[in-house]
Amino acid sequence: MPRGVRGHKQKKVLLIIDGLVIKIFLKQCPYYFWGMSKFHFPNQTNFYSGKVRDVYSIKNNWLIMVASNRISAFDVILPKAIPYKGQVLNQVAAYMLEKTSDICPNWLISTPAPNVALGKRCIPYKVEMVVRGNLTGHAWRTYKEGKRKLCGVSLPEGLRENDFFASPIITPSTKAEAGHDEDISREEIMAANIVNEDDYRQLEKYTLALFERGKDLAAKRGLILVDTKYEFGKVGNTIYLMDEIHTPDSSRYFYMEGFEKRLHNNEPQKQLSKEFVREWLIANNFMGKEGQTVPEMNEEWIQTISKRYIELYEQLIGEKFVPQELSDEETEAKIVEALRQVNAI
Repeated sequence: MPRGVRGHKQKKVLLIIDGLVIKIFLKQCPYYFWGMSKFHFPNQTNFYSGKVRDVYSIKNNWLIMVASNRISAFDVILPKAIPYKGQVLNQVAAYMLEKTSDICPNWLISTPAPNVALGKRCIPYKVEMVVRGNLTGHAWRTYKEGKRKLCGVSLPEGLRENDFFASPIITPSTKAEAGHDEDISREEIMAANIVNEDDYRQLEKYTLALFERGKDLAAKRGLILVDTKYEFGKVGNTIYLMDEIHTPDSSRYFYMEGFEKRLHNNEPQKQLSKEFVREWLIANNFMGKEGQTVPEMNEEWIQTISKRYIELYEQLIGEKFVPQELSDEETEAKIVEALRQVNAI
């Protein structure tokens, strides 16, 4: 998810140059490295380049988010772009924001280009609302270590990896200065006044309702929404849902068919998310640590990743994915016209 909506700090990430992991500030990265142009729009007041998205502030009231084909794992931006990944993320997010707009106001106004979103610029809450329906990923690793609390939430004995929780649990995270996600409990959030009590209770209500809707939408397509995260912000006194939701970068999906059999046999679940990229990196002895060498991303593997993203789009949305390629000039013209439509320029 883009961090530009949080503020415009110089965030350090790890990049791959000639296979070797190095540290660098995001704003120091050359654009040819990611194969993406940097635009400049009328009334632009700020610019931020995240791991996946480039974020432009317009008049301090609007945001333009351009979803790139960059892919990251372990806080590392990998060296090869994934064809159509930006379009997939942008279009899934737009679809899901529209399908949940009756639950919570959201930031999105329009999608002027396949990989571009225009929306309200919100003042973000400094927490991510992570919600989990199953014991998997970070929750499972915590549980396997013998711990029975996660972000202040008690976990029952006797659970297996990928078991459903009795009801979804919220395990929020906040950002440390170094940029890494940090577990935090609701009590710690309110005690530190990161979010006031009334607002936090509303965030919890929105989070659970959004997750329930996401699960319903996924179930209709033969999928289980396992876990995801939401980001919220404010404009005036109104809370808005921000950023992307229910995408392969922010969420984990399992296939419903065969889930119980795989669970019974202690077999890995068939899933749609970018977890398979992390698993491939781990299997090739790469976990984003400084000095490690990223395994070669050959053309066949790049196309495999692209196809997996497209597979999730088609499985989740129920429509054939139609690749769209616009020139930089066409993209910029469409964005400028969208800004005119909202009187931003």
